[in-house]
Amino acid sequence: MTAVAAAPHAQFRPLPERRPEVALSHVRLMLLMLLFIGATAAIGLRIAYLSVFTDASTNRAHAARIGRGDILDRNGIPLAQTIDAWSIGIHPAKIIGDRAELARQLATLMPEKSADEYLRILNSKLTFTYLRRRATPELVAAVNRLGEPGIDLGREPERIYPQGMLAAHVLGFTDFNGNGVSGMEKVLERELTGAGRAGGVQLSIDSRVQQALEAELGRAMTKFSAIGAAGVVMDIKTGEVVALTSLPELNPNKPAQQGADAAFNRATLGVYELGSTFKPFTVAMAMDAGVVRSLGQMYNCPKVLRAGRFSITDTHPFGRACSVAEIMQESSNIGTAQIAAQLGTERQRAFLKRMHFLERVKIEIPERGRPLNPGANWGDISTMTVGYGHGIAVSPLHLATGYATLFNGGVWRPATLLKRDARNPLPEGDRVFSADTSYKMRSLLRLVVTHGTGKKADAPGFRVGGKTGTAEKIVGGRYSGAAVVTTFAGVFPMEAPRYVIVAMLDDPKATKDTYGFHTAGWNVAPVISGTVSRIGPMLGVMPDPNREANLGEVLPFVHAKE
Repeated sequence: MTAVAAAPHAQFRPLPERRPEVALSHVRLMLLMLLFIGATAAIGLRIAYLSVFTDASTNRAHAARIGRGDILDRNGIPLAQTIDAWSIGIHPAKIIGDRAELARQLATLMPEKSADEYLRILNSKLTFTYLRRRATPELVAAVNRLGEPGIDLGREPERIYPQGMLAAHVLGFTDFNGNGVSGMEKVLERELTGAGRAGGVQLSIDSRVQQALEAELGRAMTKFSAIGAAGVVMDIKTGEVVALTSLPELNPNKPAQQGADAAFNRATLGVYELGSTFKPFTVAMAMDAGVVRSLGQMYNCPKVLRAGRFSITDTHPFGRACSVAEIMQESSNIGTAQIAAQLGTERQRAFLKRMHFLERVKIEIPERGRPLNPGANWGDISTMTVGYGHGIAVSPLHLATGYATLFNGGVWRPATLLKRDARNPLPEGDRVFSADTSYKMRSLLRLVVTHGTGKKADAPGFRVGGKTGTAEKIVGGRYSGAAVVTTFAGVFPMEAPRYVIVAMLDDPKATKDTYGFHTAGWNVAPVISGTVSRIGPMLGVMPDPNREANLGEVLPFVHAKE
C-alpha cells in the first residue's frame, strides 16, 4: 500500500491574531480581581488592627453591663436588674435634612434643650453624641418618625430598680457606663459582673420589713416636720441588717436628679449625739466592772448635780436618792453621770473601743461616717457626759450594733448587708459583756417601756424593750434646745431578744398632739410601736399577751415619785 504524506500546511497552522476587545476585557477582569483582593485585605487588616491596638475595655464593659447580675432581697425579690433600653443619638455629618427644622423638632420632643442648643449640636464637628439615654419607646417612635438618617436609635443595657426608692441607700446606683457608684452596687461590682452573676446576689434586706420601716418613719418625719430620719432593723444573733433606711428618699432610677440631702445616708454616714440611748451601755459597763452590783443600788439624785463649772440636770428630777432601775426608768442624767464617774475614763473608753464605737461602723457599703468623741480632752467631765450620750457622736447603725451586742449574750459581731450563708458565714465575734449582764439588762429596758419614758414605743403582745434619747443639736457653735435629734433604740421580744430596731428623727418639731414637747418619747417612740406591730409576724414573732420579761427583777426597786 502506498503511504500518503500529509500536507505541510495541515501540520503547522498559525494561531489566529488576538482581537483588541478581548484583550481589554481580560485586563478589566484582572483589575477587578485585584481590587476585590485589595478590599478584602484592607478589611482583614483593619479587623486585625482593631483587635490589637484598640482599647477593648469599652467592649468588655459593655459585655459586662449586659450580663450584670441582679441584686435580690433575702427572699429572692429583685431589687436591682439590668434590661435593654433605648438610646437616641445623632451623627451630625450624616444629616441630610434641614438642620434648623430638625433642631426645632427635637426641642419639641426633648425639651431639656432649646432649639438653639440642638442646632449647635447639629452644626458641630462631633462624630456622634447622645441626645437621650434611657429613652421611652414612645419617644423613640416619635423621633424615628422624623425620618432623619443622621439620627441613631440604639439599644443599650439599663440598670433599673423595680422597687423604686425602696432600700435605695443600701443599693446605691450605677453610672451610664454601668459601673457601681455607691452602696452595694459599688461593693458588689466584681460579683455582679463576674462568672457567678447569673444567679444574682442576695442581701440580708427583707423588702417587706424595709417597706414598713420606711412608711412609719416617713409618716413621722412628715407629721413632725423633721429634716431627716434614719432607721435600722437588725437580727441580734447574726448581725444581718433586715432593713436600713435614710430619709429624704433617694430615687436610684434618677440619681442625677437627686440633691445632696437625698443622697446622704443618715443611717451609716451621718453621726449624731444619740443622747440617752447610751445610758444602758453605761449601766452594763458598770455591772460588768463590778461598780453596780444590784439594780437596787442607790445613788443621790439631787435636782442639780454640779460637775466642775458645769451643772447636770434631769427632765424628770428626783430630788432624792434613786435606784439604778429608777435611773433607767426616768432616764436620769444625774444618776447615770455618777455611775460613769465611778466607772472611770479608762474603763469607759476601753468598753467603747471593744464595741467599735471609736471607729467607722463595720458594714460593707463605703458610706460610713467617722465617730466623734472627746479625744485628748477625755477627762472626768467628759466621762460623765459620754455616760449619758453627750459629747460622743456615732451613726444609728453603730447604735443598733451596740444594742445587738448588749442583748445577744454580750458578743459583738459586725453588721452585714449580705445574707448569711456559706459565702458569708457567721463570725465568732468578740465578747464585750458577760452573759449575766446581758440577761439582767432585759428587764431593765422592758421597764423603760412599761413604766418609763418609752411607753409610746410599746407594741401590744410583742414585749418591746428599749431606751429613748433626745440630744440637743449644735446651732451656731452652741448647743440649742430648739433643735434636737430624737432616737429610740429597741429590742423585741424582750424575754428572748431576736431583733434590734432603731429609729431617729433629725430636728422634729413640737405639735399640738405632743403638748409642745419635741422629745423622743413623743415623736419617735410611736414609730417603734407601729413598725414592730407590722413586722413582727413577718419575722416570725407573734403577739402573745401571756409572755413577758421578768419584771420582778426590777419592780421592787421602783418607787412612786414624790
